[in-house]
Amino acid sequence: MAALTAHEALIHIMVIAASADSKVSDRELEIISRLVNRSPVFETFDHSDLGHVAAQAIDLIKDSSNLERAMQMILDSLPARLHDTAYALAVEVASVDLKLEQEELRYLELIRDHLVLDGLVSAAIESSARARLRKVE
Repeated sequence: MAALTAHEALIHIMVIAASADSKVSDRELEIISRLVNRSPVFETFDHSDLGHVAAQAIDLIKDSSNLERAMQMILDSLPARLHDTAYALAVEVASVDLKLEQEELRYLELIRDHLVLDGLVSAAIESSARARLRKVE
């Protein structure tokens, strides 16, 4: 597989976060689409490519043994200045149902470790996602 663009790497990391429970739900794909459509980091991304890139990511990580390879491809394609952005996007996708299962937490830890994020930065991103996604009821 060819090297990823930064946009593709960000989409791949969101798909990895969504796949923690062994499947990527329609709700998770909807959140990924919304994030791509509204996030400034995707301003220059051709949004018509989203389906293809997401399918490419799903194919790459179908087999859990490819997860390390996928993470390495992402790291090779993602500038360090976007590591916190990548983690924020992954947390947003994983938190869509407001309840993180153990496997989702493990995947977020894997992503966080690969991105080599400061613990305080990670905690702030996680706390921000919880606050932003909380419901009244």
